Amino acid sequence: MRPLDEKETSAVFEKLFKFVGNNLKNVVENPSHEGPDANPGRYCFRLHKNKIFYASESLVKRATNVARPSLVSLGTCIGKYTHGGSFHLTVQALNLLAAYAKHKVWLKPQSEMSFLYGNHVLKSAVDRLTENIAPGDGVVVFSISDVPLGFGVAAKSTQDCRKLDPNGIVVLHQADVGEYLRMEDEL
Repeated sequence: MRPLDEKETSAVFEKLFKFVGNNLKNVVENPSHEGPDANPGRYCFRLHKNKIFYASESLVKRATNVARPSLVSLGTCIGKYTHGGSFHLTVQALNLLAAYAKHKVWLKPQSEMSFLYGNHVLKSAVDRLTENIAPGDGVVVFSISDVPLGFGVAAKSTQDCRKLDPNGIVVLHQADVGEYLRMEDEL
């Protein structure tokens, strides 16, 4: 477990910025009330093997007492580096993204299962969406009762979505909570 170097930090921040925008400052400066200290600490990012973890400084200090081969996880795993060196957010980052999301899409109840099986979001599935979404922006997908279901990338802008036919793709799927069942061995 080690702090991220400059290249890794920029890759993680670029990916997070795509979803949370200027709220990235809130993610980084989020106070942590864990640990024995009276003063709240901060959260930090740590690399262990090929995974990026978001954990409080207090937890990181306590984890240094555990041998590296024995350490399995620390805090919240928000993403991982592939063998090719690119960074991908994982479904475990959903709570962090949902709390600070800049762009949101709410699905109709009959369309939630389709998204949870790993399919893209179609125009006919969208109940409502936030304004000013541009193609390529990160989007967090919610149920109509504001439960975060997953996240993806906008395929069309908000204005284009209004003119789109019902079978047109609005959000390209990246991760959803159904992965906890579909890929439980890998997570």
